[in-house]
Amino acid sequence: MIMLTKTQARRFVLAKQGLLGSYRFSGKEGAYAYVRQAGCIQYDPVDVCGKNAELTLQSRVKGFRKSMLADLLYKDRLLVDYADKELSIWPAEDWPYFSPYRERSRELGASFPGLAELEGEALAYIRANGPVSGDTLPIDGEIFWHSSMHWSGNWHKKSKAARSVLEQLYTDGTLVIHHKSGSRKYYDLAESHLDASLLTAENPCKDDGELTRWRVLRRIGAVGLLWDKNSPAFLGIRLKADLRKASLSVLEARGAILPALVEGIKPPFYYLAEDEPLMQAVLAGMLDSKPRMEFLAPLDPLLWDKALVAALWDFHYAWEIYTPAELRKYGYYTLPILWGADFIGRIEAAADQKSGALRVKNVWLEPGVRQTQKLRRTLDRTLRRFARFNDCATVEFRGETKAG
Repeated sequence: MIMLTKTQARRFVLAKQGLLGSYRFSGKEGAYAYVRQAGCIQYDPVDVCGKNAELTLQSRVKGFRKSMLADLLYKDRLLVDYADKELSIWPAEDWPYFSPYRERSRELGASFPGLAELEGEALAYIRANGPVSGDTLPIDGEIFWHSSMHWSGNWHKKSKAARSVLEQLYTDGTLVIHHKSGSRKYYDLAESHLDASLLTAENPCKDDGELTRWRVLRRIGAVGLLWDKNSPAFLGIRLKADLRKASLSVLEARGAILPALVEGIKPPFYYLAEDEPLMQAVLAGMLDSKPRMEFLAPLDPLLWDKALVAALWDFHYAWEIYTPAELRKYGYYTLPILWGADFIGRIEAAADQKSGALRVKNVWLEPGVRQTQKLRRTLDRTLRRFARFNDCATVEFRGETKAG
């Protein structure tokens, strides 16, 4: 088992994720390649300066534009919106692996009285008229229903019938999202957009244990280096401690993952065996570590396990969007600032589409980070690039740069 310094661990994780050194991902093809590497990226509809999935990609993909993700989802159909780590975007090629999720959804849907009849009406309307949203599907009234996308056992909840039927057919895999208009989703038949070979393919995993190990392996690859702890990076996988340890043990025995220790941290870490060349480059000091500055998404894969980030970087980040304003330490929608291999602070910015300005409310620097001319020049260049990503022509600095 290799022993890593924290600096080496940080560099390995960042290089794996495409956040350190020269850009490894470029353009639409690069965006697709990164999602394939990560397995999934989280989706959130809030759009202050880009939605979470778009923010995740802009920090890694050179020349990324929001339209690229929309094309991959709704034109090329190489990606799909579906559950994984909560609401996520993942490669369409992984559709067969999630068949147990869809089967469970159909079983739960069958328990709702009257839902099957409404599903028939919805499908007949879609076949005759094309994509619909909850506002355009002519099914009135309310029903007792709860989405199995976030199944909680409390299904006695009254909701709008049209929306509920569409969501049920979506989680069943009968419908896919055709496109989005803002946060409004339009649905169409899956068979019209996904290849028949995908829709009829058997799950490559022969049992639940194999599926769990596949998902654990995918999450390790998404983060780069994950420890043997109860980690939010495994969210969405039913993974108690004994099952986690057993899954890691089997994957290690098969040679799919390799162990490592990090100085000052007790639990062992694991990384993909296919990343061993990268690990050796880190250990030999041969890594491309050209520093660049990036603003990270609140639900970025690098931030899935905030305790891990705190342990490796001593950087403590909280997404304060749901924190009452009077209790926030920073802001409603702050983004961590990564410069080289270090977190140097966080930024609160909002894109004003009407005026075409990216408005920077505040920048908070971490303790010990000095406001040098180099930092200011780098921040200025990064803000101009971030403004272009948000289709803004100018940057307005309305706040101040604050010391940690």
